[in-house]
Amino acid sequence: MERRRDLTSLLPNRHEPRQLFSFSAVLYFDHNASSPLCAPAREAWLDAVSRFVGNASSPHRLGARADAALTVAREKLAASLGCNPGSIVWTSGATESNNTVIRHFCGEGEAWVSTIEHPCVLESVKQLFAGRFRLIPVNSSGVMEIGWLETAFRRSKPAFVGLMAANNETGVLQPWKEAGALCREHGVPFFCDAAQWLGKLPSSGLGECDFVSGCAHKFGGPQGVGFLKCPVRLRPLLYGGPQEDGRRAGTENVAGILAMVAALDARMATGEAAAKVQLRNRFEEELRRLSPGVEIIGAGTDRLWNTVSAVMPEVDCRQRWVVKLDKLGFAVSTGSACASGKEESSHVLRAMGCSSAPRVLRFSSGWETTQHDWDQLLDGIRRAYAELTAL
Repeated sequence: MERRRDLTSLLPNRHEPRQLFSFSAVLYFDHNASSPLCAPAREAWLDAVSRFVGNASSPHRLGARADAALTVAREKLAASLGCNPGSIVWTSGATESNNTVIRHFCGEGEAWVSTIEHPCVLESVKQLFAGRFRLIPVNSSGVMEIGWLETAFRRSKPAFVGLMAANNETGVLQPWKEAGALCREHGVPFFCDAAQWLGKLPSSGLGECDFVSGCAHKFGGPQGVGFLKCPVRLRPLLYGGPQEDGRRAGTENVAGILAMVAALDARMATGEAAAKVQLRNRFEEELRRLSPGVEIIGAGTDRLWNTVSAVMPEVDCRQRWVVKLDKLGFAVSTGSACASGKEESSHVLRAMGCSSAPRVLRFSSGWETTQHDWDQLLDGIRRAYAELTAL
């Protein structure tokens, strides 16, 4: 992984050979939160802001050029997902897309969503389906109980079923294909949040879901742009314009959309997932040797190749692992927060019955992360552990 020399590298430079990465002297292991902009996305964005200056809804030639560029991008994304280009709606990201889906079904019965969905899904359901939703449980490995869904369908039908493709905290892959097939069998719309899946695993087959959401910044595209695959008839979340065939008002982010599609194309062409799994597994083996107290969340279950969610050795919570590693030059994430002496676990870990949630760290790598980067992270964890236990 590259180390950024100084802040001047934030400025556009067409001659830089690789992509922009973390701040000076920091190794970045928080790609599930946001992945740095990759070179193809940056090039596409710079090209688009130069060539497509018009509003895609304007009637003049510059507007028509921007609209044509959006059409090409729509066709590329649809081909990747395996769906009709007309079912793609551009949005500001997965949060907007997910809220749009839930708003679309508001007032039509019950909502059934997994208990490990992203907060933008769970909170929206709680607000718009107050008293009319059911949470689908997961097992101790963090996998949605498909048997629960089979049993529930024998008794009733919801307005829709929602299940993410891969969990953002644990990386555990969900049975979205099986759930989608069950929903089709029972005539129930199926919604899949694919934000963490896209750009890491093949996107083919996602187009069979009735609704699919995604966002660019999870796979090397720019922040603030995403999409929703949905039926042609959709109740919009945003009103005030005819854009996206009346399904989403507001001027489309042409440069961001073209950069997002370029990033996804680049990621899907990489094709090194198997090798990346080996790097992750090697890191986990070494991490377990650090201390008997280390436990890998979701071990033995199919997970994203880039994600390690680990219960770390027990130390004083006031000396947080994430803070100590940050000071040592490693950007990682935590599945819980320790504030004012109060320890709280995330809803995902609680759903899995993880009793050690306050000590869980998430390490999420990118396509450019090397074995050397993982090894450096291990050295950093050893140093942090030594310093924390010494206290």
